[in-house]
Amino acid sequence: MSITLTSLHYIYLIFILIIIAAMVRKKDITLICIVGIFLLGLIGTGSIYKSTMGVFNSFVYATKELMPTIFIISIITAMSNVLIAAGINEELISPFKPIIKNYWIAYWVIGIVMMILSWFFWPSPAVALIGALFLPIAKKAGLPAIGVAISMNLFGHGIALSSDYIIQAAPKLTADAAGIEVASVISASVPLTITMGLVTTAAAFYLLRKDIKNGKLTVDYNGEEEIAAEKAPVLIPSSKARKFLGVLTLGLFAVDIFIMYIAKLQGGDATALIGGTAVFILSLISVISYKKESLEKITSDLIKGLQFGFKIFGVVIPIAAFFYLGDSAFTEIFGKILPSGSHGIVNDLGVALANSVPLNSVVASGTLTAVGAITGLDGSGFSGISLVGSIANLFSTALGGGVETLTALGQIAGIWVGGGTIIPWAVIPVAAICGVDAFELAKRNIKPVVIGLVVTTIVAMFLI
Repeated sequence: MSITLTSLHYIYLIFILIIIAAMVRKKDITLICIVGIFLLGLIGTGSIYKSTMGVFNSFVYATKELMPTIFIISIITAMSNVLIAAGINEELISPFKPIIKNYWIAYWVIGIVMMILSWFFWPSPAVALIGALFLPIAKKAGLPAIGVAISMNLFGHGIALSSDYIIQAAPKLTADAAGIEVASVISASVPLTITMGLVTTAAAFYLLRKDIKNGKLTVDYNGEEEIAAEKAPVLIPSSKARKFLGVLTLGLFAVDIFIMYIAKLQGGDATALIGGTAVFILSLISVISYKKESLEKITSDLIKGLQFGFKIFGVVIPIAAFFYLGDSAFTEIFGKILPSGSHGIVNDLGVALANSVPLNSVVASGTLTAVGAITGLDGSGFSGISLVGSIANLFSTALGGGVETLTALGQIAGIWVGGGTIIPWAVIPVAAICGVDAFELAKRNIKPVVIGLVVTTIVAMFLI
């Protein structure tokens, strides 16, 4: 099979290279994507006004594609804020207090709880939900604050965010860019996520344990002050009521998971079920907590949630708009101007690559990991994973398969670095709530994450 490459294909490829180069230099790529969209439209249509319209229409297209994701993040954040204000978050964590008897149990329990909550609430809201409560418990058990931060960061912003099995924001972005189903990315990511998670968290714990034994890390625990912090005033004074609502919250999400499994709900349907449940929980707890003021408070919390959602994904929209043009979005926005027989710019480049450049699983896996890590250097983690999806599509065409594994690998690398555990987008909030230096946290994460990426890449080579 052969395809005729046009100037549109070469412009798209050049801009991908420019974007990667900009990310390496830690520069923002929004303007580059806007210029790229405009030039693709100008070359394709020969019209300045049509290419100008195309920039706006591509933003609209990307926003429509991302809107379910933006809304679910916003609603989950709004619900999390109400849970914290009501004191229900404390009840959700309280059963773990008797279990945490030493620092190694603290490390793994905090991490696992953070991972589970992050799958439902996303890591940033989960940090607020559990950080303040687990920190004094962990310190009392002998785990330094930096250890708590490492555990929360690796399990939450690492494992949970890079896999994103419940909300499915990350696999949605990469799957769309790669032109495959969300379920395919999720399925392919399971062995890679397990490998990355186990290797990274184990390596981090080994290094942490070594420093604790050598006396390089000590615990600064002020019992009275931290116990007082645990007893801060909450909107629902009754412990029984908080426990009931906490169990109800967990129960409703457990029912969602059961329904997803029975009804085989994935992607947008799964997101809608979780989102609708979160709205219900938000409304119920707001009415109980705020009573007469609940009508205004529900609106206020939803607005705060939306502000958070658009703040996180605002940078993604122009970038995603450019990468969506690599597939069917180009024809929808600029019309049928690609050559006859074209299956989209990225697919065409993949066919050309297959006919001219020898590729193997080793080269492809190593490249996707490197590109994923590079895309994470901008600090968002999400802004570049559309790129890894496009490159995975291109490489898989040359290899004759493996798009799911390559897409999942690039997604994992991009989010672990930028979403993330190395770049301050995620490191700063965790560091702040644990009272540690953000640069120290990032420094301690680097070695375990690099080890994890190397091992995960090797595993991917055998899976392609």
